[in-house]
Amino acid sequence: MEQILTQPKLSLQPIKDEWISFIHDLQDTICSALENCDGKAHFFEDKWERAGGGGGKTRVICDGNVFEKGGVNTSIVYGDVTDEMRRALPDMKGEKWFACGLSMVLHPSNPFVPTTHCNYRMFELYDNDGNIVDRWFGGGTDLTPYYLFEEDAVHFHQSYKNYCDKFDSNFYSLFKKECDIYFGNKHRNNENRGIGGIFYDHQRPTEDKDSQFWMNFAKECGYGFIDAYIPIVNKRKTMAYSPEHKYWQEIRRGRYTEFNLVWDRGTIFGLRTNGRTESILMSLPPTVRFDYNYRPKEGSEEAKLQAVCEQPIEWLA
Repeated sequence: MEQILTQPKLSLQPIKDEWISFIHDLQDTICSALENCDGKAHFFEDKWERAGGGGGKTRVICDGNVFEKGGVNTSIVYGDVTDEMRRALPDMKGEKWFACGLSMVLHPSNPFVPTTHCNYRMFELYDNDGNIVDRWFGGGTDLTPYYLFEEDAVHFHQSYKNYCDKFDSNFYSLFKKECDIYFGNKHRNNENRGIGGIFYDHQRPTEDKDSQFWMNFAKECGYGFIDAYIPIVNKRKTMAYSPEHKYWQEIRRGRYTEFNLVWDRGTIFGLRTNGRTESILMSLPPTVRFDYNYRPKEGSEEAKLQAVCEQPIEWLA
């Protein structure tokens, strides 16, 4: 891990245009696949501009056969490095910054279909002459079920292990652990919001893993989302459910909301850099329940899900 995080000593060649093109194509590809899966709803696009520089394309789907609410957003934003940003990210040594990425959250109606999230991004820093002084990559995809189907969990994690293994046999175990740590609600004894996946951040280019390596890795994982997630949706989307199932879904959505508003670095960064609030908070579920000291009935299917959120497990062991 230390080798990956070392400050780059190699020359950083411009790749901004190639990364932007990839992010926009990934948005188009995923939106098309999700519309086909839903069979009713279509994404509508809301283009926006950021006052400090840049903008984005927010695409939202709602009230579909499958997806109650979801968004697949892209942003290309830039500006001056502020003192507040330096306090939040101490390694920001440049004078100007650039960030481009895709962020997606899907909240299905059916409690037996899991919520999912993914994000792939590149960040650059420049000196006052416009020279690139730093670059890093981050991303990941994770799954938040409300009811635990172990074969779905294995399928999802195996998919991302396969993607990771094409690049480095250590990536899956490393990034799976990082995902379990990152998506923990620290104020709830690190109870996870879901069953994880992979997560990586601040991956700087090195001689053996250059910028193209990290771009190709993001492409593999980004496009691979379709095969990792949609088969699970198709398997569960027609299952009958009761008001009690929906009630539990809204309890767990509360944990999702807590994490996004309290701990998520992307949400915090977006709000601190004058990002577009509607696009940032698009990730929040449409209906949520916060019951005082709620615990599922011992031995229930709800308790089974709760247990793996409180103690992450190795799905591929």
